[in-house]
Amino acid sequence: MHDTLRPSVTQILLFHPDSERSRVNTALSRAAAGLHNVALADMAALYPAGLAMERDSAPEAARLLRADRIVLQFPMQWYSTPALLKQWQDVVLTRMAYMHWNTEGAGLAGKPLMVAATMGAEEATYRPKGRNRFTLAELLTPLQASANRFAMEWQDPFLVYGADALGGDDLAEAGHAYTRALSRLASSPVAPRPLDSRAA
Repeated sequence: MHDTLRPSVTQILLFHPDSERSRVNTALSRAAAGLHNVALADMAALYPAGLAMERDSAPEAARLLRADRIVLQFPMQWYSTPALLKQWQDVVLTRMAYMHWNTEGAGLAGKPLMVAATMGAEEATYRPKGRNRFTLAELLTPLQASANRFAMEWQDPFLVYGADALGGDDLAEAGHAYTRALSRLASSPVAPRPLDSRAA
């Protein structure tokens, strides 16, 4: 349950293998950093050698439990998430779901989860008759399934297409659009839902 005596916190987890070389993700991150009560963790910078269960799972689980809303920000790579995000799932979510369900995993229930993803290709390529054949909604289904597993509230994703071709004005607009999406997310209710007392 959210403590009304403290500010509501939106936690962004940035999973980019080289965020400093990404103009779009840099623009998004800088825009988000200007908002109140938004915390951003550059996971690749924090864990350049990757995450380890014994060393990193507990503090990262605690990071999620402190947050009221969670954003996963990343570039789509080969129609999926970057390797570090998958490793984060394997380490942190596995801990919370199967090792410490009652004290950790159940604590994610009701928290809104939003994906912020960037794509190099245009939106038209992510259609049934487009070059990539599948929509982003379909490609993001595994993450939505993970949100459902913890009874989190899946939010409409924030998507930036054609990222490779964006210039100065377009980058600025992408940043503004991201702040608007994050502001809407911050106004979404956090209503914990009851869960079974054990993991499935």
